[in-house]
Amino acid sequence: MSVESAKTEENREKISWCEVHDGAEHAAHWRSEAGLLPPKRVQVADDTLTADAAYSLACEGTALLWRGDFQNARQLLQAMARRFDKSNARKRGQPAPALPELPDAFHRQRMAQAQRSRILGMLLIPFEAGHVIPLRRAPDVHQACAEVYGPADAPYVASLREVQGLIGAHEWRKKGVEIPALGGRIHPHYGVFSPVRGEYVALVAQAPLPKALVSNGVAFDIGTGTGVLAAVLARRGIAQVVATDQDKRALACARENLARLGVEQQVQLQRADLFPAGRAPLVVCNPPWVPARPSSPLEYAVYDPDSRMLRGFLNGLAAHLSDGGEGWLIISDLAEHLKLRSRETLLGWIEAAGLEVLGRLDVRPTHPKAMDVSDPLHFARAVEVTSLWRLGCRS
Repeated sequence: MSVESAKTEENREKISWCEVHDGAEHAAHWRSEAGLLPPKRVQVADDTLTADAAYSLACEGTALLWRGDFQNARQLLQAMARRFDKSNARKRGQPAPALPELPDAFHRQRMAQAQRSRILGMLLIPFEAGHVIPLRRAPDVHQACAEVYGPADAPYVASLREVQGLIGAHEWRKKGVEIPALGGRIHPHYGVFSPVRGEYVALVAQAPLPKALVSNGVAFDIGTGTGVLAAVLARRGIAQVVATDQDKRALACARENLARLGVEQQVQLQRADLFPAGRAPLVVCNPPWVPARPSSPLEYAVYDPDSRMLRGFLNGLAAHLSDGGEGWLIISDLAEHLKLRSRETLLGWIEAAGLEVLGRLDVRPTHPKAMDVSDPLHFARAVEVTSLWRLGCRS
């Protein structure tokens, strides 16, 4: 799930700077889907700026408003990234420590990621109304920006790194992600978690359905995101799936995917924080797997602060299960290996919610990070297990 920006052009933050050619102060709207405030120090830069100088200025907190060639700006950003990685990251192929200090290793990596994002976010790109970049060799990014920002009736400034993210998301949205369990593709929107880790989708496709579905063919999908699990349930023959999400962007994404897959008549989308009204014999939830504080609104798809969504699902499940029903919790044990949450804590929450474990299906992830020995968290990813917990009301 994600949190969309509700700001209009009228109340959007402004960024200001002095142009070299006239020495006068100029201003424009500031856009940041990450929720970052506009930089206070802005310097106009062009193709004459060296990568070392750009990196030094960015580290000091000075943003660079680019007036040179767009492709040169892309190369400059790559050069700045290399400088950060050289000084802060472990070399590719170098094994991670055998016994890292936990959970400090995770928090150190998060701090490094945040610092890298802040520094690389200091290279800024100007836009004219209509999402037009007024730079040499600039691509047409109108559609990619419009999908995320909406209309642009006035000039604005945005981070080049974010703009590249918008372009990448636009390509993912066009291409889609192949989901073998569906025999089709899911097209994620910007800011909506992409189901690139297919093992958890396969678990939902393979788990035995509760017998109670025979007399009441209704299932709930809590936090539907792209709609992938709702689509899997519909393809499994469940007559009605009620899929919820609290984010308008996610609901729009799910609606588009369900229609493309031809299951929109079986799935009812609702905007809700967790559960819809009523009970069902099957309630499915795939909450964010890592209990940590997101550093931006877009990270709510990955990080669940204080395990809020996980605990909310568990605490409300019994009140939304019909007789003989099951709740399917899809979650990784990565947090346990990082010492961010213990298995005993999870089992304690299940018991305190009046639930019992009916069974569990496990699978080992096959995504590239699980094989990357240079990843600072490889020690945890190498032993990670994704599980579908079958939960029922304790009698």
